[in-house]
Amino acid sequence: MNLQDQVNKTSGFTNLELLAKQVVEGFISGMHKSPFHGFSAEFAEHKVYNNGESTKHIDWKLFAKTDKLYTKRYEEETNLRCHIILDNSASMHYPKVKTQTLDSLNKIGFSVLASACLMTIFKKQRDAVGLSIYSNTYEYYAPEKGSDRHQAMLLDQLEKTVITNPQEEDTETYKYLHQIAENIHRRSMIFLFTDMFQSNEDEEKLFDALRHLKHNKHEVILFHTYDSEKEFNFNFDNRPKRYVDVETGEHINLYADSIKDNYNEAISKYFKNLRLKCIQYQIKYVTADTTKDFNRILTTYLVERQKFI
Repeated sequence: MNLQDQVNKTSGFTNLELLAKQVVEGFISGMHKSPFHGFSAEFAEHKVYNNGESTKHIDWKLFAKTDKLYTKRYEEETNLRCHIILDNSASMHYPKVKTQTLDSLNKIGFSVLASACLMTIFKKQRDAVGLSIYSNTYEYYAPEKGSDRHQAMLLDQLEKTVITNPQEEDTETYKYLHQIAENIHRRSMIFLFTDMFQSNEDEEKLFDALRHLKHNKHEVILFHTYDSEKEFNFNFDNRPKRYVDVETGEHINLYADSIKDNYNEAISKYFKNLRLKCIQYQIKYVTADTTKDFNRILTTYLVERQKFI
């Protein structure tokens, strides 16, 4: 069945689990043509050998095939605890789409499918995964577990999230990140999907909350989710339009060309500042453009996993 056929006509996913598996299988197949060749479908069972380490666990059969040194990792060393945080605010449901397809996902659809793909890999690696979802409230929390039943529950929650209609209110992301940080007690990899839209006065509060997520030696990966065509390049036709803030309801009437240059300058400065702040606080910053595919997300997980263990 074609991947496009897996998408529900009501803007949800008819079988999110199957779609995520197909995306991940395509990614893993492509790994054999990439710099990660040698890891195979169970790639996390090996790590690159570093000079000075014991040679006791070197996989010599893999060396014969790849001419590279990898050491074997045992199951108890590979298991991770991972927690996915999903921003379900009104702005994440932009742009409105009639049908969520791989070629036409809004920010929440992209984030949900990317999360499901990560969960599929977690399952392959026998990792425990938890999930938090927030909008103008802390909507959902599940602690990190590794059972099939637990993953099915999380996938069901993700499917429901895509078709929710969040209230058009300001989202105090920093408030919920602090609460989530208090719920994650053991060292974990934390994946945050958010468009990072908040008022100027909340910017420092947001980074304080991100720093809180790093307590207990957590590794934080921020997937900055956005639509590059509309939200970065501001590609609208030059007819008079009303532009509405989907969270506050505030609006302005204008011609796109009249502000495009100033908008591009301001948004570029904002993105640069985000990246620099994340470097400063040792948070992995990844641009998650909804017009692109998921390989960037999954490759990031692979790289960060190797660093985390």
